[in-house]
Amino acid sequence: MNVVSLFCGAGGMDLGFIKAGHKIVWANDNDVDSCNTYEFNIGHKVVCKDIKQVKSNEIPDCDIVIGGFPCQGFSIANKYRSLEDNRNSLYLELLRVIKDKKPKYFIAENVPGICSLGGYATKEDKLNHKGIIFSQILKELESANNIGYTVNFKILNSADFGVPQIRRRVIIFGVRKDINQELEYPKPVYFKNSITNKWLTVKEALANLPENPSNKIPNHIGTNHKVKINGHIGNRKTEWNKPSPTIVGRGGGTGGPVIIPHPNLKRRMTVRETARLQTFPDNFIFKGSITSQYRQIGNAVPVEMAYYIAKQLPIK
Repeated sequence: MNVVSLFCGAGGMDLGFIKAGHKIVWANDNDVDSCNTYEFNIGHKVVCKDIKQVKSNEIPDCDIVIGGFPCQGFSIANKYRSLEDNRNSLYLELLRVIKDKKPKYFIAENVPGICSLGGYATKEDKLNHKGIIFSQILKELESANNIGYTVNFKILNSADFGVPQIRRRVIIFGVRKDINQELEYPKPVYFKNSITNKWLTVKEALANLPENPSNKIPNHIGTNHKVKINGHIGNRKTEWNKPSPTIVGRGGGTGGPVIIPHPNLKRRMTVRETARLQTFPDNFIFKGSITSQYRQIGNAVPVEMAYYIAKQLPIK
């Protein structure tokens, strides 16, 4: 089906949808490096500007709208998160496009922290991960046009879908009510304690990559920031025989993204290594500065996770 992609970034979610047989007809992001990366690898022109400056009539009609709207303001890893964070309002742009284009389906992705922002009205809401702000977002999405949408959400772990990384994300499914169809969430294909289909590990993900960074392999270079194990995010041991911790795109105190240590603890992961942990193929080349490349990868939806989500929608 034809897909409009909002906040497309470097194209992790889009690559998964293409792999599942869908067609991207329009994509948007406001980060120049991400747009350059997307166009170089996916070959589709990106409307590279703030979505607030894009009128709905400039966006083509489509069957599906997808959007991993910026999540930094919602993340519980952001100690400064607040209701007033400007990034939190960008879901309104997603809502606007859904209202105006009336797609058959929409898929939205965000961090689990979106569920708790603003606190919970009742204990039951807390058990159901439906905080005050998130409940309002769901209601607005349900009434996105005069027909309305059936809206569901579920927290998925990317490690369950062939991604060598512990990465929990809220996936929101919307189906236009006149379609009279219910989308099922993908069932896990990998399991933590399975013998045959066990979660993929860092060792498996980095197999055949030289342990020493090299310019001979695209993007297999990285930061010179020293490893310091102190228990904080980005400064914890990475273990060979487990999935990696979440790859993040947010910055530390200096504004650069937090890069996890290599399991040898002698350096931090290279750009190519973090890309593998996000299941980007090795022929996917990231553009921009090294800091920008890390940020693009950390902000992306893992390709394999996006693929299994996309498979839940009909192709035609």
